[in-house]
Amino acid sequence: MSQLFDFLHAYIDYIILGLLAFMSFLLVWFVIERFIFLSRVNVAKYENIHQLDIDLNRNLTIISTIGSNAPYVGLLGTVIGILLTFYELGNSGGDIDASAIMLNLSLALKATAVGILVAIPAMVCYNGLNRKVEVNRLKWQALNGTHHTGE
Repeated sequence: MSQLFDFLHAYIDYIILGLLAFMSFLLVWFVIERFIFLSRVNVAKYENIHQLDIDLNRNLTIISTIGSNAPYVGLLGTVIGILLTFYELGNSGGDIDASAIMLNLSLALKATAVGILVAIPAMVCYNGLNRKVEVNRLKWQALNGTHHTGE
């Protein structure tokens, strides 16, 4: 068990922050791809709304998933950091250094902060891209003389 804690103590920041960095990279990649596509899409070339919806909504689930799960990844890092702090406290033999505890806890909280920093722009982009999807859907409906009431 001690080896696991030693491994986590040495690498948890790299694992959690690396995962959040990877999620951020994917987020930027897919947001740029969707923004370019939604800005250039020619809705007139689509024969039906279903084909259009498939293309308009592509990759939006990934953006939403990153936005909704990044805080949980950060929280996982925080929980593991707190767990490691308590483990070190338990093994300290009664010598409690309050400044070391506070330092470890503050470092553990950074994972949650980074997770939130990834999630906020993800959800802002997701909502903005959803609006562009709706505008393009309305353009198609205007061109084809159809109304969809959402029912």
